[in-house]
Amino acid sequence: PGSVIVDMAAESGGNCELTRAGEVVDHNGVKIHGVVNLPAQTPYHASQLYSRNLQALIDYITKEGQLQLDLEDEIVQGALLVHQGAVIHPKVKELLG
Repeated sequence: PGSVIVDMAAESGGNCELTRAGEVVDHNGVKIHGVVNLPAQTPYHASQLYSRNLQALIDYITKEGQLQLDLEDEIVQGALLVHQGAVIHPKVKELLG
């Protein structure tokens, strides 16, 4: 109980006897997800994850709607490439020579 099976071969019959393509079956507390057209679902989920991460970063570097960059902060240092017209990210500086 509480386990999940994601059957990525659901469209071609599946790898689990209880798989139903395009459905989530609950069998004795085990959920069996019969995934269909998995490649088409990947960009959607990647976009959701990217947008959540971007929103979290924006929330992190703003206070009361104003940009507040703490240049000593590890996260800001990793994300900020240019500040006040100068390249400050070490790897970008290195690549630019």
